[in-house]
Amino acid sequence: MAEPSAATQSPSISSSSSGAEPSAPGGGGSPGACPALGTKSCSSSCAVHDLIFWRDVKKTGFVFGTTLIMLLSLAAFSVISVVSYLILALLSVTISFRIYKSVIQAVQKSEEGHPFKAYLDVDITLSSEAFHNYMNAAMVHINRALKLIIRLFLVEDLVDSLKLAVFMWLMTYVGAVFNGITLLILAELLIFSVPIVYEKYKDPSKTPWNRQKKGRISTWKPEMQQLLKHHLIVITSLLVL
Repeated sequence: MAEPSAATQSPSISSSSSGAEPSAPGGGGSPGACPALGTKSCSSSCAVHDLIFWRDVKKTGFVFGTTLIMLLSLAAFSVISVVSYLILALLSVTISFRIYKSVIQAVQKSEEGHPFKAYLDVDITLSSEAFHNYMNAAMVHINRALKLIIRLFLVEDLVDSLKLAVFMWLMTYVGAVFNGITLLILAELLIFSVPIVYEKYKDPSKTPWNRQKKGRISTWKPEMQQLLKHHLIVITSLLVL
């Protein structure tokens, strides 16, 4: 009589144990895990997180270098000139490589074909379903922004409208000192430098904002002081732009 009861109880025990196992990986996160919440936004958030924290040095260096050169070019030249020079530079590289491969094929009498054949055969067409998905996602943000604009400018909440007025009044002083391109350059330098510096030199037990037992603020590391001085020098030099 005891055997059937044990047999009937064993499935429930096994099911509970099997149900607890899948929750273990999701409950605890590894130190280098993606901080994003949810499966849909994890891929994009993880990509941005890895880009900012220099997980792939070549990829981050390429993005940081190209965007910084673009912003510096826009600060010195007009948008039309920058776009024209970029297109001319890209065309000069592709045309030169095409002529070089044609000459090599003619000398060696090989039949390799077009050097960009593999890239020309790539299907880059955008399907209607993907286009509608992107448009639906964009419409959600556009509608939310329109509702916020109407709510602020038609003074649905007086406090929020006053906050916007004060913020815009402060931005007039910022605009009188800084240029828009200069602010973008400063923002990019801070985004690509502060997170990696903080991650590299942080000390969880002794941070500048944590106090010791004696009530004194802990000291900064010499490396952090030198890096902060370097960042201040860069920022002050960019203010001249």
